[in-house]
Amino acid sequence: MPIYTKIGDKGETRVFDPKTKKLIPISKTSKKIDTIGTIDELNSLLGVIGGLTNIQSDLFTINAILAGTKLQFSKAKTKKLEKEIDKLEGILPVQKNFIYYGGTPKATFLFFARSVARRAERSLVELAKEEKIPEAIAVYFNRLSDYLFIKAREINFTSGISEKAWRR
Repeated sequence: MPIYTKIGDKGETRVFDPKTKKLIPISKTSKKIDTIGTIDELNSLLGVIGGLTNIQSDLFTINAILAGTKLQFSKAKTKKLEKEIDKLEGILPVQKNFIYYGGTPKATFLFFARSVARRAERSLVELAKEEKIPEAIAVYFNRLSDYLFIKAREINFTSGISEKAWRR
């Protein structure tokens, strides 16, 4: 079976409609598809970074939910991120200033992924004006960007890379 379906040739794709239980056409420029695409972009970036397959799996689940499946997203996923953030904050120096993003290549990509996660979160907030988004997903995205930020700091710290504070 070829990877191309030709369905999108005219600017539409399909999502699952839980009411009719059928795939329905939707514009590729819709807020829903924009949000799904941004989350997919984040997932791809996490693949470049490596070692974050649990989060990548969460993002696949979230996109499936946004595309109309009846999958559920547990608040426990956010609690897991919070525990990891708390653990990492316990070993890192207290951050007193904004810091420049950079350091090791992996940390730099994590800082970049954080900004993509924030964009995905903003897109989710916009989408929530049009349709109901499970609260657990919105909260997860807010914590995910925090986690990616703190993980980048941790990688730099354990690599001996000093943070450069922004001062005005």
